[in-house]
Amino acid sequence: MAFMRAVVYRRTGGSEVLEVVDRPVPEPGHGEVLVRVALSGVNPTDWKRRGDGELPVEGWQIPNQDGAGVIEAVGPGVDAGRVGERVWLWEAAHGRPWGTAAEYTVVPAHQAVLLGDASFDVGASLGVPFVTAHRCLTLGEVMPDRLGPGALEGRSILVQGGAGAVGNAAIQLARWADATQVIATVSRPEKAQLAAAAGATHVIDYRQQDVVREVHKIASGGVDAIVEVAPAVNAEIDARVLAPDGVVAMYATDGGSRLDLPLRPMMVLNAQWHFVLLYTVSKRAKQHAVRDVSDAAAEGALRVGPDAGLPLYYFPLESAAEAHDAVHGGAVGKVLITTAS
Repeated sequence: MAFMRAVVYRRTGGSEVLEVVDRPVPEPGHGEVLVRVALSGVNPTDWKRRGDGELPVEGWQIPNQDGAGVIEAVGPGVDAGRVGERVWLWEAAHGRPWGTAAEYTVVPAHQAVLLGDASFDVGASLGVPFVTAHRCLTLGEVMPDRLGPGALEGRSILVQGGAGAVGNAAIQLARWADATQVIATVSRPEKAQLAAAAGATHVIDYRQQDVVREVHKIASGGVDAIVEVAPAVNAEIDARVLAPDGVVAMYATDGGSRLDLPLRPMMVLNAQWHFVLLYTVSKRAKQHAVRDVSDAAAEGALRVGPDAGLPLYYFPLESAAEAHDAVHGGAVGKVLITTAS
């Protein structure tokens, strides 16, 4: 029996519950693939689930949803020709004990997506941020339900928090889809540089500039869509910069747990406010997102690293706790765990 190193936790709590153990290399079941993980991506959802989520019935959990690696074996019902494919992984640990913070993991075959020539750095950075960003950019009547070159032509997009992982993903996807204006807000000059590197056409420092005034200078009629990280804080601004039939897509609750909106002005605009939680997004929307993100990656349109506005931070498997703490502490960029010995 072959063994592997894996990060596990057997109780919820702080990062101290994470430990590196030896476990048997799993065998893929029906419809599954075994992936030798090269890199595991860490997202806020990973430490949040570890902190207050429920353990699987098995009583243990390997954390982290995202990753990239190579298919080593396939289970019954999966094309044997997939062995050797370089893939990116998404939602690996959703409802299952097998996350990506291990030398090997098993996932349903459709959650191991062909990566092609893109780097493992890119692959491990795609899942949660890019699928979430895709959903935010494809909601509302004036927005398409698929992204690709030309899909957002003629539209103006505002990304609130353009230096975050989802903000970075939204900027890159919007530019790939040829949005006319991609406006990003940030909190300081260093983050402005990151948002610009990601591809934002305009960057607004909300601590130094009036966001409403600056947005209307750029898009006099308002923006068609807003990708929103802090709706409770930004609701008034969002309401004042929306175009008729505009949409606000909220994927986080930073800044508060309630939302106050000016009802009559929003009714006049026929505005739409959408709430986004990746795990409960419809199967169809997820399929569209995965296909489009995969296409963008294959075309070389998705980048990582400081030149793409997404600095990378690497931690060995033994330092998984530090990696989770880095994300919990608000690391600006992408935190990756290297799983190879």
